[in-house]
Amino acid sequence: MQPILPILSNNYFVNFQEDAYAKLNSYIVTNLPSKIFILVDENTNENCLPILMQELETTIGIEIIEIEAGEENKNLDTCSGVWLALTELGADRKSLLINLGGGVITDLGGFVASCFKRGISFINIPTTLLSMVDASVGGKTGVDLGVLKNQIGLFSDPEMVLIDTTYLDTVTEREIRSGLAEIIKYGLTYDVNLWNKINDFKELNLNNITTLIHRSIEIKNEVVTEDPKEAGIRKVLNYGHTLGHAIESYFLESNDKENLTHGEAIAIGMITEAYLSEKLLNFSSDKLNHIKQKLIKIYGKVIIEPQDYNAIMELLIHDKKNVSGQVNFVLLTDYEHFKFDCVVKKDLLIHALDYYNS
Repeated sequence: MQPILPILSNNYFVNFQEDAYAKLNSYIVTNLPSKIFILVDENTNENCLPILMQELETTIGIEIIEIEAGEENKNLDTCSGVWLALTELGADRKSLLINLGGGVITDLGGFVASCFKRGISFINIPTTLLSMVDASVGGKTGVDLGVLKNQIGLFSDPEMVLIDTTYLDTVTEREIRSGLAEIIKYGLTYDVNLWNKINDFKELNLNNITTLIHRSIEIKNEVVTEDPKEAGIRKVLNYGHTLGHAIESYFLESNDKENLTHGEAIAIGMITEAYLSEKLLNFSSDKLNHIKQKLIKIYGKVIIEPQDYNAIMELLIHDKKNVSGQVNFVLLTDYEHFKFDCVVKKDLLIHALDYYNS
């Protein structure tokens, strides 16, 4: 495989494959942190930490901090536990925190590092497809408040990000599908070549997934560099996420429903928001049906009962992208063409969920 060029984001690099570890070791030699802490969950502790430890070349003391896996642990209580562990293990302002895991670890770890002693250095090593293509650039850190996603957080950049697709061997096929939803989002909104390349989940292999990851990070980087605080163009990254997040939160808090992965919920969001696009912005009905067909082929169909609709609408109102209580959507006028801050009436949202169910 040819070497993959690093991507410069703000003032740090996203480095790929073998080159990434060389950059990590060089950073440690140059900056000489007082101590290195590695944040993991039980899965990455078992499956990913051994890979990283083989690549680290340093005599500086290393401490491992483990949290419980899962979105339900992405909260301030977990942060408090990590801050206490850092304190007890003697972390100071010259310490380095390496976050090794999926989006929960990189979001929470970045937040923990940015607040501890008013900010210590951190490096993100995403280990899931979702965290590689979504959390690797943009500087967003944060945790959930109850079931409301990412309500507490701040913008803070890591020292660098390492992408090593070897870690994808440690996650389930369902998790890979989850990350694929973000790549599809970039394809529909920004680069239709990405959308066209994903015809069948079974065709994905390590070679083409590395290309898809690199292109996805390039796109997100271009958007967030232009609009770091989401004042304009960055809103395009919310396509599929407005209804998608509400559906994800609803399934997370329902006792009688199985949790959806982020990607499964965003896939529903992309179908329903393509429907809204057709109704409000004359998006092609052929393209709408093609999106629905292809996403259901990849993700299957989730049952959303009509009696679930009201609770989903309630959660929409708490979406952090809303302004003055108004729910704002990013909608498509065509592939690669979009309009943001689209206000949608409740009855049309109901019709969009009906369309998904039909």
